[in-house]
Amino acid sequence: MAAVTTQASVAGIRPCASKTRFLTGSSGRLNREVSFKPVASGSFKVEAKKGQWLPGLASPGYLDGSLPGDNGFDPLALAEDPENLKWFVQAELVNGRWAMLGVAGMLLPEVFTKIGLINAPEWYDAGKSEYFASSSTLFVIEFILFHYVEIRRWQDIKNPGSVNQDPIFKSYSLPPGEVGYPGGIFNPLNFAATEEAKEKELANGRLAMLAFLGFVVQHNVTGKGPFENLQQHLADPWHNTIVQTFSGSP
Repeated sequence: MAAVTTQASVAGIRPCASKTRFLTGSSGRLNREVSFKPVASGSFKVEAKKGQWLPGLASPGYLDGSLPGDNGFDPLALAEDPENLKWFVQAELVNGRWAMLGVAGMLLPEVFTKIGLINAPEWYDAGKSEYFASSSTLFVIEFILFHYVEIRRWQDIKNPGSVNQDPIFKSYSLPPGEVGYPGGIFNPLNFAATEEAKEKELANGRLAMLAFLGFVVQHNVTGKGPFENLQQHLADPWHNTIVQTFSGSP
């Protein structure tokens, strides 16, 4: 990797902005752009654009890095339509949040049960338990509540800011111009207002979606929960691995 273009000197004396571009591989594709901006006499702040998800592979033109979590990953060009992209952004955000809650709900009760703090069923047996209402009644309640929430979310996507006020806690609202990020009572420390927080939430949400898929596959293969699988692996890490599990060998 070599620097090929420098628009101004950054050698320490002149307080001017400078930009250096880097090329990678023989194809000469633009991979990284680094900007040097003066922040004080004799010092510069380095700002780098987010990298591509695959080194050397240029991001699609419609993904310019302005969205949180955008690393140019869209091999099927699903987000090429700007209207579809708005929906996909919100879909990933909501599914990531549900995945984080789901993974915690699958893992923590098992951990607390194993160490004797509570007595909860495994996540795959939780639906068999008796609750305060029948499963059909719970389904109807959930359907009505989620329908209301999704309609409000859809309205906010179509017309940003139209339903940004909390319907119960009237003093709380989403930040101006924000869609999908919590505000007020759901964001008491104002974390959602920073780009860094949004990046971290998406990264953890993506990891949780993969973890959820892994938990489901693990149970279908081993018939056990993730914490028990981990304990078995740690007890004999050379023999209790994914290779032995899927091959069926002891």
